[in-house]
Amino acid sequence: MPSQSKSNIYFFFETRVNLKNRIALKEFIRSIFKREGRKFSSLNYIFCTDNQLLKINRQFLQHDFYTDIISFELSDKQEPLKGEVYISVDRVKDNAISHSEPFQRELHRVLFHGALHFCGYKDKTKTDASIMRKREDKYLNEYL
Repeated sequence: MPSQSKSNIYFFFETRVNLKNRIALKEFIRSIFKREGRKFSSLNYIFCTDNQLLKINRQFLQHDFYTDIISFELSDKQEPLKGEVYISVDRVKDNAISHSEPFQRELHRVLFHGALHFCGYKDKTKTDASIMRKREDKYLNEYL
């Protein structure tokens, strides 16, 4: 079983995105898992387009709408996490504009949002979404 420091984070690009300071970002994401008490062995972030993520949303979740992020846990609950996070760069750009946020800040929000889902945070109810947003803001303010 890999130790927390040996946990792997990978970035895959099906569309272009300027992801700065990747080594520091990976270390920070590892620290989120450690601080939230969730062990993981591997985490893949896949950056794609709206259309690519819509296909995934339809195929796997039977949802027919655009979204900025979809996460899949690939491990059993008792094992360290193996997961995939699909991020629509198009949606992140649109959200940054609509929320008057810099693109890089919104991109990092979504990256941390995916990690927080794997740490047990939900966002389906107004209360859960508020808790999730506070955690995102905490980590964004620490990282950026």
